[in-house]
Amino acid sequence: MFLRTFGWSFATTIAGLIAAGLIWGAEGFGVVLILAILEISLSFDNAVVNATVLKRMNPFWQKIFLTVGVLIAVFGMRLLFPLLVVGLTAHIGPSTVIDLALNSTHTYNGLTYAQHLEAANPAIAAFGGIFLLMIFLDFILEEKDFHWLHWIERPLERIGRLEALSSVLALVSLALAARFFAGEHAETVLLAGLLGLATYLAVNGLSGVFESTLEEDEDEGEGEEGAEEAGGAVTGKPGKSVVQVAGKAAFFLFLYLEVLDASFSFDGVVGAFAISNDIFQITLGLGIGAMYIRSLTVFLVRKGTLDDYVYLEHGAHYAIGALAGILLISIEYKIPEIVTGLIGVAFIGAALTSSLMRNRRIAQAEEATAPEPAGAAAKR
Repeated sequence: MFLRTFGWSFATTIAGLIAAGLIWGAEGFGVVLILAILEISLSFDNAVVNATVLKRMNPFWQKIFLTVGVLIAVFGMRLLFPLLVVGLTAHIGPSTVIDLALNSTHTYNGLTYAQHLEAANPAIAAFGGIFLLMIFLDFILEEKDFHWLHWIERPLERIGRLEALSSVLALVSLALAARFFAGEHAETVLLAGLLGLATYLAVNGLSGVFESTLEEDEDEGEGEEGAEEAGGAVTGKPGKSVVQVAGKAAFFLFLYLEVLDASFSFDGVVGAFAISNDIFQITLGLGIGAMYIRSLTVFLVRKGTLDDYVYLEHGAHYAIGALAGILLISIEYKIPEIVTGLIGVAFIGAALTSSLMRNRRIAQAEEATAPEPAGAAAKR
């Protein structure tokens, strides 16, 4: 199963690194390898959150995520989207933007492509920061089956009963970021942040509507057969029924995952120019990393890892909340990518450790309460 899930990632890595060595030599080989490692380290928490969404989609849409989704992630989000951002924020025509991207020494208004992308950081950070903040807030304020940090999560769940509280907190955060971090870019930050909020509410809301319809069909007695007719399948561990959606619900979940990936990739794309000015090296390196994140997402779903290690989802969402805060702060202050990566790894590592300790306690409790075999009692 491991090779089947990660096979395409391994093959892409080998082909990509060979191509980098042939085209750019040893230096290009090293740059692409570093960029791939950077992308994986920055996005590990992304894979965990992706898995919580992907397990709700049927096998067909999971394959779409691994095929079409990869193409969108590599060529769309890490090559075309930065070109679009630079064109819109700097008011540059498509041909000029492409020229700047292909020729790292060319300038427009005295700025190179990398510098124009850096100048667009306030808009990028505001959009991505608010989108990710909404993901974190909706998780931390909703009722959960398991609590990791009880002293934080239980009080916030009670507060979260207030309707639309997450949107209110996100808007307050956006206003504070525009006031204290944006400076002359306040209007841009406010507009980009509102677009990030609107995107989250639209995509998440639409997928929720179609998914709710599917669950209602199941609750009305149609059961597994009814769910399949509505475009989904019932799966999961014994005693736990999970509706895997398809059709419109899965399509909007797919869009949600792509926007989520874009929000995670923003800082990686901008930070990559500190390593290389060649957009093809950047796309290749980040693309290899994106392949591993998607393979890891599918692996977590197929292994049922989130069910076995129940605090992993918590750790990933805390990492997302930290990343959202970092993005909003980075509107004015430069935050090293290594800080972002280490925070994500720290939260995931702590959540995994807590999950292992919980599983061990449960196993010990079950062993202590298990009935003694009849033969053992007779021997005594």
